[in-house]
Amino acid sequence: MNSKPSSFQFYNGVLLYPVGFVLLIWIVYWVEIRFGINFTPYGVKPQTALGLRGVLFSPFIHGSIAHLWHNTVPLFVLSTALFYFYHKIAWRVFFFLILLSGIGTWFIGRSAYHIGMSGVIYGLVSFLFFKGIRAKHFRLIALSLLVVFLYGSLVWGTLPVDEKISWEGHLAGLVSGALLGFCFRESVEKPPKYVWESEDYNEEDDPFMRQFDENGNFIEIVEEEKEEDVEESPIINYIYKEEDSTSETD
Repeated sequence: MNSKPSSFQFYNGVLLYPVGFVLLIWIVYWVEIRFGINFTPYGVKPQTALGLRGVLFSPFIHGSIAHLWHNTVPLFVLSTALFYFYHKIAWRVFFFLILLSGIGTWFIGRSAYHIGMSGVIYGLVSFLFFKGIRAKHFRLIALSLLVVFLYGSLVWGTLPVDEKISWEGHLAGLVSGALLGFCFRESVEKPPKYVWESEDYNEEDDPFMRQFDENGNFIEIVEEEKEEDVEESPIINYIYKEEDSTSETD
């Protein structure tokens, strides 16, 4: 596997890790269906000691094909963005999102089993948005705007509009992502600094700026051409002489 790059460059993990996450949640659901096992009791059960195990297990458990499919595409897209743009901290961010969203759900959730990757997905949306805005890098800001455009409507999922949806898990994930976006300050490449942004920049030494006067008008600078000693090449004159034709007679 290729080593991780130092800037925004593609490496194998950008696709392999998100594909691995997607395969894992589908395999867990396949095991439930194939062997008739119900993993729901391994979800987060708020305010119970046994329910704490769901902090680690619940993101990989889903209640139906529809639930699983709705989480598959956002998980792949957002985790791909995470590992591409924030590869230095991607694993830590992903782990802390699982941990913090699960613990938050355990504290504020209703007395029910909370399962699914939705909390982590909300955390990824929140992290990518707030981290990109704070980074002040044009690529990361563009990523933030794209995330809002694609998944901004998810904010409605943090409201108690449907009793079958764990809005508590969504809210816990959203808050967790925002916190991580402000806590992780390193690992973001600074935007390129141009010559005129440096502290020792002097306009008089800039060849481009010297083409303008104090009023900003373009002026043409004629540089004196240095005379170079050019070795004269010899002149060769060609003289063409017609050949005398003589006829021989017997």
